[in-house]
Amino acid sequence: MATPDSLALFTGLGLSENKARETLKNAALSTQLREAATQAQRTLGSAIDKATGTLLYGLASRLRDTRRLSFLVSYIANKKIHTELQLSAALEYVRSHPLDPIDAEDFEQECGVGVVVTPEQIEEAVEATINRHRSQLLVERYHFNMGLLMGEARAALKWADGKMIKHEVDMQVLHLLGPKMEADLEKKPKAAKARLEDTDRKTAKDVVENGEVAGQTLSLMEQLRGEALKFHKPGENYKTPGYVTTPHTMDLLKQHLEITGGQVRTRFPPEPNGILHIGHAKAINFNFGYAKANNGICFLRFDDTNPEKEEAKFFTAIYDMVTWLGYTPYKVTYASDYFDQLYAWAVELIHRGQAYVCHQRVEELKGHNSLPSPWRERPIEESLLLFEAMCKGKFAEGEATLRMKLVMEDGKMDPVAYRVKYTPHHRTGDKWCIYPTYDYTHCLCDSIEHITHSLCTKEFQARRSSYFWLCNALDVYCPVQWEYGRLNLHYAVVSKRKILQLVAAGAVRDWDDPRLFTLTALRRRGFPPEAINNFCARVGVTVAQTTMEPHLLEACVRDVLNDTAPRAMAVLEPLKVVITNFPAPKPLDIQVPNFPADETKGFHQVPFASTVFIERTDFKEESEPGYKRLAWGQPVGLRHTGYVIELQRVVKGSSGCVECLEVTCRRADSGEKPKAFIHWVSQPLVCEIRLYERLFQHKNPEDPVEVPGGFLSDLNPASLHVVEGALVDCSVTLAKSFDKFQFERLGYFSVDPDSQPGQLVFNRTVTLKEDPGKV
Repeated sequence: MATPDSLALFTGLGLSENKARETLKNAALSTQLREAATQAQRTLGSAIDKATGTLLYGLASRLRDTRRLSFLVSYIANKKIHTELQLSAALEYVRSHPLDPIDAEDFEQECGVGVVVTPEQIEEAVEATINRHRSQLLVERYHFNMGLLMGEARAALKWADGKMIKHEVDMQVLHLLGPKMEADLEKKPKAAKARLEDTDRKTAKDVVENGEVAGQTLSLMEQLRGEALKFHKPGENYKTPGYVTTPHTMDLLKQHLEITGGQVRTRFPPEPNGILHIGHAKAINFNFGYAKANNGICFLRFDDTNPEKEEAKFFTAIYDMVTWLGYTPYKVTYASDYFDQLYAWAVELIHRGQAYVCHQRVEELKGHNSLPSPWRERPIEESLLLFEAMCKGKFAEGEATLRMKLVMEDGKMDPVAYRVKYTPHHRTGDKWCIYPTYDYTHCLCDSIEHITHSLCTKEFQARRSSYFWLCNALDVYCPVQWEYGRLNLHYAVVSKRKILQLVAAGAVRDWDDPRLFTLTALRRRGFPPEAINNFCARVGVTVAQTTMEPHLLEACVRDVLNDTAPRAMAVLEPLKVVITNFPAPKPLDIQVPNFPADETKGFHQVPFASTVFIERTDFKEESEPGYKRLAWGQPVGLRHTGYVIELQRVVKGSSGCVECLEVTCRRADSGEKPKAFIHWVSQPLVCEIRLYERLFQHKNPEDPVEVPGGFLSDLNPASLHVVEGALVDCSVTLAKSFDKFQFERLGYFSVDPDSQPGQLVFNRTVTLKEDPGKV
């Protein structure tokens, strides 16, 4: 409840009554403001002018290190800090100099204390700025960006009063241009906006592999380079808001810089208990990309602390996907590399009274409102003996844990550091029967590897306090944890548990089924790694969680494949066509450009014989309005041959189904140009082609409101259509797994690893154009 004294004190600083009452609802802010005002009154008396009151309120609301309150209030009360600009500089100074004592002379120099800017200096600075832009000002007059003049004048006179600079700019511009005329009052026309789809297409094409830029778009590298993200510089961890310092911090940072040489160090730390998915692609690009953009290094560290769920195939698959995306780890490490050191630190934590052995069961520890452990205050010597007993296998699983004495941001109390597990480890065998948890392992492994920027997704923000606490509790180098938003896709599930359910239900074949959004599945479907990196660049490095439409990813795929996938011809529903007047006694060799838009990229040869096959949909017995392909009286051209065919006879089977067409041919340049040219194959390969659609019918298959029956009830029955007798031209005969082609008029296709000699299998990667129904 607001007390009359506090309310009067705050309104006396110039706050409105409503603002004062709102402030009193915030206990921490009102306490700090009350203390600041009371101290200022000792210097200024009971009456505090509004300008000083505004500075005191700004100080109380923005200062994080309460130890500096008295120091800064004295500067405000004595009018040494009297502008908002100086206050901001002062707050930045104390944030970046957390240790005592503060160098008063350096502080005053950095905050402009005692600096007097005269009206004459302001007049000269504004005049010089206007002279630099005089010609443009005379042309654009009052449509000129006056903020530019303000900014340049402020840059020249850092501590000048902003209002005085604005007044001087207004006066000198008026003197130069005179009063505003009618034309000056008209609104400046806005530049026409590009069509959204054109802009999207340009954005995707401008960003190329690993984020290197090829156009005007902000590439991933540009988003991550230098000051772009406002991250701290190596060794300046203490400048990060919320970073906790100790008397040892500066010495540890000095040692850190001696080891790293000021190099940026990041790490990508997956758990080897599943396959990476599209969300991990953003994490890989962010961690490896930030290091690359800033001339640093990135570790691939496997967080192998849960041997029950880890399998060798996951280690291999994760490494393969990182390198497939175009990144090379500086070093591959494992949390298990550091098990001995982690154990020694756990013992030290107990020695320092910061950890204890607890016997609460797992179910008692769940949730955020669990009761404090009755063993929290057990003697240090007792916890040391019990922890050693845990290590020697004297407790069953669940009978004992080692817990750390802290409360996390989300309210979780005393997180577990070690638990008993009698499962052999893939690297250490039976050496250990206790294993560290993520909360204990993660920050300490970062410390051991001298990571500068520990980049993780937003859900780990609740663990930031334990991250800082543990490093400081052990007096070891403490990196900085930065969080960013997860990347999700509509019409997809990426949870390991749910993918296993899909496999068990027979909805998909395995982790690499091309209908999934795991990275192995996307590779198998034919998505180029460059396209995935480009997609991550388009999404950008956002703090908020991002859920994107799959068609935006597919647009990036088309942009890459359009330039990289050579053309071939394939027929999915073959209809036999016999050319009765074929112009040669044997098949002709036709030269087909690999890329019709750029014939410098070469040609491939296909046979053209008297029997060809076309798509059944490219023929109609009875033509319809708008139909331009083969019909009675309507010839069509055969692509790349230079010939036009015209229908002469339709051969039908006993069921009345069309089995064959007999046609005649002529040179394309010997008569009227046909309305259409269609693709065809002759002497083809018989192949299997798998056509994929979305696996789920709804945008959010895991949303119980949108899909009450659960995600397994939302499966699209038409998500896979297998064409077993497709015909493909012989130019693909030597194709290998993952080779990519554009089948003309059909889409982009990739060779599936199921292919055998003489029996190629193709996966449709994407169609040539986006289905409007998907957008």
